[in-house]
Amino acid sequence: MPYNRQTAVSYAHQWAYGRNPAYYDFSRLGGDCTNFISQCLYAGCHVMNYTRDTGWYYNSVSDRAAAWTGAAFLYRFLVANKGAGPYGQDVPLEFAQIGDIIQLSFQYGVFSHSLLVVSTEPELLITTHTDDSDNRPLSTYQYQLSRLIHIDGARTY
Repeated sequence: MPYNRQTAVSYAHQWAYGRNPAYYDFSRLGGDCTNFISQCLYAGCHVMNYTRDTGWYYNSVSDRAAAWTGAAFLYRFLVANKGAGPYGQDVPLEFAQIGDIIQLSFQYGVFSHSLLVVSTEPELLITTHTDDSDNRPLSTYQYQLSRLIHIDGARTY
């Protein structure tokens, strides 16, 4: 099943400075960035993975997968997923496409911030929550490490 990159990006622009009431706002619980990126991914694929402990899903604030809201868990889910939902691979930043995910590490090699690529020309522009941004140049961030998760597609099984 293809991943609709443009739909994911359109969702990101629509909700960049707001909160979709269908989802809990995690801003006061450590940040809303990965929750928002998961929403964008879901908009682009419309399938969740309900595998207990290792899946990627959101039903409510108390019934969700760790991968829905945690940057490290989302990374592990996407690069290892062989079942339902989106899947991808860790590739160099120069291969970024709209709808891909960038994660940043600000200290100690711990990736703690998730961003959605919304443009690649003339430079990488991202949209994210926590420090709400839309069309923000990646170059304006101060970070130690970055990684790009290229979304290859999504599966319905």
